[in-house]
Amino acid sequence: MIRLPRIPELWRRSGATFWYLPLALLLFTASFLPGFRSNGTELGGLPNRPFDALAVAAVALQCLPLAGRRRWPALCFALVFLGFAVDQLRGYHSVAGTALPIALISVGSHLRHHRRTFVILATVAYVPLSAALFLLGPGEPPAEFVTFYMAVALAWGVGTWLRSARTAEADRRRRIAEDTRTAERARIARELHDVVTHHVTAMVVQAEAARYLTAAPDRLDQSLTAVSDTGRRAITDLRHLLDLLNPDHGTEPRTPPVGRLLTLVEQTRQAGQPVEFTEKGTPAESTGSAELVAYRVVQESLTNALKYAHGSPTSVRVSHTEKEITVEVGTDGSGSKATGLSGSGRGLAGLRERVDVLGGDFSADRQKDGGFVVRARIPVGNPS
Repeated sequence: MIRLPRIPELWRRSGATFWYLPLALLLFTASFLPGFRSNGTELGGLPNRPFDALAVAAVALQCLPLAGRRRWPALCFALVFLGFAVDQLRGYHSVAGTALPIALISVGSHLRHHRRTFVILATVAYVPLSAALFLLGPGEPPAEFVTFYMAVALAWGVGTWLRSARTAEADRRRRIAEDTRTAERARIARELHDVVTHHVTAMVVQAEAARYLTAAPDRLDQSLTAVSDTGRRAITDLRHLLDLLNPDHGTEPRTPPVGRLLTLVEQTRQAGQPVEFTEKGTPAESTGSAELVAYRVVQESLTNALKYAHGSPTSVRVSHTEKEITVEVGTDGSGSKATGLSGSGRGLAGLRERVDVLGGDFSADRQKDGGFVVRARIPVGNPS
C-alpha cells in the first residue's frame, strides 16, 4: 500500500521555501496597483519612470526570492539587492523596495556562517550603487545615503537579535532537557538503591545465619525459605520499577499497596532483627507520593539496622493524619554489624531529598548508646 503524506507533513517539508510566498506575492501585486505604483523607496532623487518590462523584472527580482529567505538567506538578499539596484537606477521606485530590509532581517536571523564577510560584501556593494545614484541624480547630499545605510543596518540588527533570542531559547530548552534527564537518572538510582540494597542485605544476613544452622535442619530450612522469599520479593519490586521505566506504562500505581509496611517488617524479622512495629491513624484518601516516601524511609532505616545493628531491638512507628505522615525508626545499638556489609551514605541522602521535595522534615541522628534514630515528617497530597 502506498502511504500518502499528510497535509501537515507536506506543509513542514515545503514551509522553509513557501512559507513566505504569500508575502512575496502580496508585495509583487501591490507594486502594480495604481495607488502604490512609484510610491515606494526613493534613493538618490532620480525622477520617476513609467513601468515597463524591465520594471516587472526588477519587481519580481525583489519580491519572489523572499519565498526562500529562510533556507537561502544570503542568495535571497543578493537577488533582492540586485532588483533594488535596478529599481532605483531606473527610477521605478516601486513598493517592492520594502523587500530589502525584510531580506536583510532574514540574513541576520538565519545566516549561520561567514556573517562578517557578508556584512563587508554588502557594504562594498552599496558603495558603487550610492555613487551611481549620486552621479545620475540631482546631487542629493551624501548624508541621505548614509542615513539609508543606517536604516537597513538596523534591519540587520533586528535579525541578529532574533537569532540571539532563538539561540538563547534553544539553549534554555536544552538545559531543561538535560536537567530533567539528570533528575530522572537520580530518581531511578534512588529507587534501585532502595530496592536492591534492602533485599540484598536481608538475603546476605539470612544466608550468614544459615551457615550456623546445619545442625538444626528445621531452622535451616526456615532460613533458606526466608532467603528464597526475600529473593522473590526483590524480583517483584525490580519488575515493578522496570515497568515504571517503560514509556507505555501508566496504569500501575507507584505507591506500595496497603500492608506492605507490615510485610517489610516481617521480612526484617525473618532476617534476625527484632522489630517492634506500631502504626496509628488512617491514611488520607489522597496521599500523593507521601506513602511511597514513608515506605522508603522505613525500608532504608531497617536496611541500616540490619547492616550496622544486627540483632538490636528496633522500633518502627508510623502515624497517619489528614495532613502528614510521620515516621520514626530507631535502634538501641546493642547488636553487631553484619559481616561484609558497608554503606556509601547515598541511602540517607536520597531519603532527605525525597522528603525535602515534598516539603517535609528529615533527620538521622546517632544515639549515645551507639544506636540511631531516623525521623521524617511527610506532608500528604503532593504528587511530586
